[in-house]
Amino acid sequence: MFRKFKEDVEVVFEQDPAARSYLEVILTYSGLHAIWAHRFAHAFFNRKLFFLARFISQVSRFFTGIEIHPGAKIGRRFFIDHGMGVVIGETCEIGDNVTIYQGVTLGGTGKEKGKRHPTIKDNVLIATGAKVLGSITIGENSKIGGGSVVLKEVPPNATVVGIPGRVVIQDGKRINNNLNHCDLPDPVADRLKEMQVELNQLKQELDELKEERIKDNGHSNL
Repeated sequence: MFRKFKEDVEVVFEQDPAARSYLEVILTYSGLHAIWAHRFAHAFFNRKLFFLARFISQVSRFFTGIEIHPGAKIGRRFFIDHGMGVVIGETCEIGDNVTIYQGVTLGGTGKEKGKRHPTIKDNVLIATGAKVLGSITIGENSKIGGGSVVLKEVPPNATVVGIPGRVVIQDGKRINNNLNHCDLPDPVADRLKEMQVELNQLKQELDELKEERIKDNGHSNL
């Protein structure tokens, strides 16, 4: 348990350039507080002390703005940057070296029983405001772009953006977790640009047809 606590602090320094001292991180980082509270709540949850586990998680939610169900399984070196508005569901499973940003939801899609929340594999990054919903798996080393809504399985080493989420990069190489999550491909914008080009071509063809018709009418009048 204490080894995990130490790793939780160390990963803050690796992921957040604003971290200056151990005292600052331990006392002021709400994401770290939420993870530590979850470690205790999850231990009580596993011992079937459900009320105590839920009480700890709700107190943590009140102080940090981060809601992690005590039943969620979270691996080592998990990092929540800023964290306000993060929601992690009961049957969610998170691997090692996972990073998520504020406003992320790892939730369900309805009132179904059993496994109803996502499984997040190792080395995944989920950017600001993304929603990963349902009993799906996000493969190792993948990135979910800011504001994306992911409803389907994501293969390893992939980058997903858009609503609904679409895989836009999958090259089989390990993806660097130092992602600038504001600078991602936008397949919707790319498609709109393609449509604009097609419309311009059609307009040009129509103009040419009109000119030919005008010429033909002029010849017939002569």
